[in-house]
Amino acid sequence: MAKTYAEGQTFEKCNFTETPLAKGEYENCTFSQCDFSNADLSGCHFSDCHFTSCNLSMAKLAQTALKEVQFSGCKLLGLRFEACNPFLLAVAFDDCLLNFSSFCQLKLKKTKFKNSALQEVDFTETDLRGASFDQCDLTRAVFERTNLEGADFRTALHYSLDPEVNQLKKAKFSLGGVAGLLAKYGLEITP
Repeated sequence: MAKTYAEGQTFEKCNFTETPLAKGEYENCTFSQCDFSNADLSGCHFSDCHFTSCNLSMAKLAQTALKEVQFSGCKLLGLRFEACNPFLLAVAFDDCLLNFSSFCQLKLKKTKFKNSALQEVDFTETDLRGASFDQCDLTRAVFERTNLEGADFRTALHYSLDPEVNQLKKAKFSLGGVAGLLAKYGLEITP
């Protein structure tokens, strides 16, 4: 079966839950206000693509390639990003809902998360060196054996991470956020 190849195309207001996206390669494409919820995107390749105001919640990502892919204003609930093809994986998120998603064991150096909800997201054993969490809600996000060297948490909210089980060398925190590093000790910190 021949695979689709699309370059520089715009897909607007498409419902890929009813009519599945054709398996294939999508390069420099824009997806705007599309519904991919519960869609099977397994084996698809996205390079230099931009997803704007799309719903990808619970989409299947087995061996999906995401190379230099930007998500803006998207709903990405419950996604298992660790199922993606790890080769050249590079993503960025702005104003997205990523609650209950998982990035376990991925290499996501310098990934930018901006104005996004990352509640109960699993970052276990993820390489997030140099990543930034600008104005992100990290309520109950899991950081275990995570490499956070040089990561920027200065404007992040509600995070709790254990300095004893994560690599934090040169990570950046605001004075108000330091309580998130000491939560496990049950200390009462007042201004």
